[in-house]
Amino acid sequence: MLKDITIGQYYPSDSPIHRLDPRTKLVITFLFIVIIFFVRYYSGYLFILAFMALTIAFSKIPFKYILKGLKPLLFIILLTFFINIFFTPGETTLFTFWFVRVTEEGLRQGLFMTLRLVFLVTGTSLLTLTTSPIALTDGIELLLKPLTAIRFPSHELAMMMTIALRFIPTLLEETDKIMKAQMARGADFESGNLIQRAKSLIPLLVPLFISAFRRADELAMAMEARCYRGGDSRTRMKVLTMGSLDLAAFAVTAAMIASVLLNTYL
Repeated sequence: MLKDITIGQYYPSDSPIHRLDPRTKLVITFLFIVIIFFVRYYSGYLFILAFMALTIAFSKIPFKYILKGLKPLLFIILLTFFINIFFTPGETTLFTFWFVRVTEEGLRQGLFMTLRLVFLVTGTSLLTLTTSPIALTDGIELLLKPLTAIRFPSHELAMMMTIALRFIPTLLEETDKIMKAQMARGADFESGNLIQRAKSLIPLLVPLFISAFRRADELAMAMEARCYRGGDSRTRMKVLTMGSLDLAAFAVTAAMIASVLLNTYL
């Protein structure tokens, strides 16, 4: 299950999406997240689906790899679906079992919210899958650079966010190693109900936290040993520039947003 988590991982490829400026991908991802919450009808999701399919096709990332990233969130997706089914009031009753009443309106709301969650997870995952940590840091820093006029620590914030994303796969790998070591000593993480399995994961927290603090200390020492200093005086080997490919990406995104808004309000 831990190997199925794709959030924070980078999928190297030479695709048009990978070659986009990281600032372009950050802005498009932000607009994508915002426009999803404007969708009111299922037909609006068709434009979102077409946009996502086009992005995945041009990114050259296998569709199975995208689906694999949804497996760890399957419980949350199903929980969202059933909560909306059972707690959304409606007039058209589909069936009643004991005190549970399922309505047509609840079923529609459950499907609607499930699709929204799936699109949100997939869209944000594509950002990290197609953008290297260094490019992501530079993109976030340049986007936040105007805020330095009010003494906003744009570089430090971008560095913290990128390091956090970068260490997600490392911590998952460390967790997998600890689990296998404890299973070799007789620990059981798979049997029992949900509460029992959650309790069995508690012994993992102590060695995992120790490992995380140790890695953070080693990273800080390595950065200091290399005389790392962030901020305005920092130079870059690759200067970010936007080209015709970025303009085309913005044009496609604008067409998708206009289609969703017309579908919603007209």
